Amino acid sequence: MPVSTQSARLLFAASEQNANILYATGFFAPDPFIYLFYGGKSHVILSDLEVDRGRREAHVDAVIPYSELAAEARKSLRRKGYDEIAETNVLAFYLKKQGISHVEVPADFSLSIAETLRKARISVRWVPDPFWPARETKTPEEIQYLQGALDMTQTAMERAFEVLRAARIGKDGVLRWGNTVLTSEKLRIEIEMCIVSRGGLASHTIVAGGQQAIDPHETGSGPLFAHQLIILDIFPRHVKSGYFGDLTRTVVRGRATDAQRHLWEICLEGQKRAFSQIRPRMSGKIVQKDLKSFFAQNGYPTEQRDGRWSGFFHGAGHGLGLEIHEYPRFAATRFRTNHVLTLEPGIYVPGLGGVRHEDVLQVTATGSRFLSSLPKPLEI
Repeated sequence: MPVSTQSARLLFAASEQNANILYATGFFAPDPFIYLFYGGKSHVILSDLEVDRGRREAHVDAVIPYSELAAEARKSLRRKGYDEIAETNVLAFYLKKQGISHVEVPADFSLSIAETLRKARISVRWVPDPFWPARETKTPEEIQYLQGALDMTQTAMERAFEVLRAARIGKDGVLRWGNTVLTSEKLRIEIEMCIVSRGGLASHTIVAGGQQAIDPHETGSGPLFAHQLIILDIFPRHVKSGYFGDLTRTVVRGRATDAQRHLWEICLEGQKRAFSQIRPRMSGKIVQKDLKSFFAQNGYPTEQRDGRWSGFFHGAGHGLGLEIHEYPRFAATRFRTNHVLTLEPGIYVPGLGGVRHEDVLQVTATGSRFLSSLPKPLEI
């Protein structure tokens, strides 16, 4: 017999888009499905389309066919006057059948489903992020998945370098590749084709040169020019594992000016400085504040100039895993062993350009180590 007043953790989402349910099940599905954890065991309720695959692939204790559950629910609920049996009614029926009177859900859980459950006298409480606190630290298996995603990312970055090296510098400073102008769009295609060929998916890859690069999330468009700083930021997802890589390099095709070189070198020195400080129990807020002060002391204060930000005005990094930005939040945490984060200081100066150096690190018992290893050339 089911235990009365039992509590459960409940998710209803498509695992191809939702990291919480993917983490819980290890099962990729394009459509929403139900996940429950109660009584120390995990359960998924899947459509007939997915149930056989779910039994093979889902890392759960039980796979329940939705069609069988729905048939049982119809018999019971129609006796109680229900004309239409929606999926949410079937869920409520199952919860009550198991004696579950209370569910915990993530902050982004559907309000309409929550209201249906409450009408069925099942209390619903949302849990602040992170819904699964264990996601904040990575297991050895997860480190391997992240390393695989990073290896793919580094190969794609090397392809970007290869194309830029092969590009000729025209008399007008425009880069030409083959018989055409090399644009941000063309280089982005080469990067993303490389990722696809290695089992990944990428979108919004940043290839931003010159003044476009002073906006950190500008993806870049139009012709690329020689002797300008070009930010290349690649953050693909590995299709098989679901884990992300993330890597940024800033390069100049041709010759960097003294001002560009100084900006690039100070940003790199800042990254090295921050890396040396990251260890268990160190505050991310302190590391980020020190970075900002270091850049200001070297001529790049964070300030607004003529209505635009200049200097270092974004986070020093972010958690990385099944989401491109996930917990822990860099400036809101004290580092713990096996945290995996990006470290990506950036300096952006209107009229000069932008520089960002980004690598992925793992916090170790005594400090930290980089998982990414691609060199950082300035001139190529």
